[in-house]
Amino acid sequence: MKSMTGYGKCVTVEENRTLTVEMKSVNNRYLEINCRIPKALAPYEDVAKRTIKKYLSRGSVDVFFTYESSQDKHIEVDEVMAKAYVDVAQKLGEKFLINNDLSTSDLMRMSGVIGEKADEENADEIHAIVEKTVEGAVKALDAMRTVEGKTATDDLARIVDNIEGALIKAETRAPLVVAEYREKLRTRICEALGEIEIDEARLINEVAFFADKADINEEMSRLHSHIAQFRSAFTSNAPQGRNLDFVSQEMGREINTMGSKSNDGELTALVIYMKNELEKIKEQIRNVE
Repeated sequence: MKSMTGYGKCVTVEENRTLTVEMKSVNNRYLEINCRIPKALAPYEDVAKRTIKKYLSRGSVDVFFTYESSQDKHIEVDEVMAKAYVDVAQKLGEKFLINNDLSTSDLMRMSGVIGEKADEENADEIHAIVEKTVEGAVKALDAMRTVEGKTATDDLARIVDNIEGALIKAETRAPLVVAEYREKLRTRICEALGEIEIDEARLINEVAFFADKADINEEMSRLHSHIAQFRSAFTSNAPQGRNLDFVSQEMGREINTMGSKSNDGELTALVIYMKNELEKIKEQIRNVE
């Protein structure tokens, strides 16, 4: 089980290129990849995203690229633009009877006349370096998410143990509630009727009605099942965040039903404790992939 929080970095240096990829991730319901990529690498953004998706299934991931290339560069001259400037200078001189002193240096400073251009880079080589560097960074990120996931797993296991411990206490307490209710009811009836004999059949019916209304055996059994299912996720290599979210909702449903049926102070206290522990689980699994 993995966390959705992590950081990874990879630097690749090949010949005259250096590519640095850094990525960080936080929790998100789905996988969302945001790339901050330079213009020179823009055509390869999909390559980066496909590579990341091989390793991650959930989380908001920010990816930062730093690219340096020392490709051979040369100066390009826009002769059409240069001729246009020369023609305009000549026309202005003739029209206003002034000396045309346009020099070569002046012309070179004119906008758009000269520019620097690098040799076109090999697309296959760029593709390979992007894929390689992104994969290195996402592996480092994934390793950190695995470590964080181990911490989350240990915490969740501890909380589930607490809930199960409270559930076992509830199982011990539940049968006593009906017996105590029967004795309390008998005592109250005796106090109210005095010497009049108690109708045992009606007393039994009343106790049976209470027992049926307060019966939480089914809820306790299902909660045990959900706890076992929750624990099974700890050893799975597949993403478990959504599964744990669903199971925790089912656990909450059983605990709430137990609370609504409870007519006993001790059982109510145990239910409240389980609810509090379940809230800790829900908070923790928000960051589980």
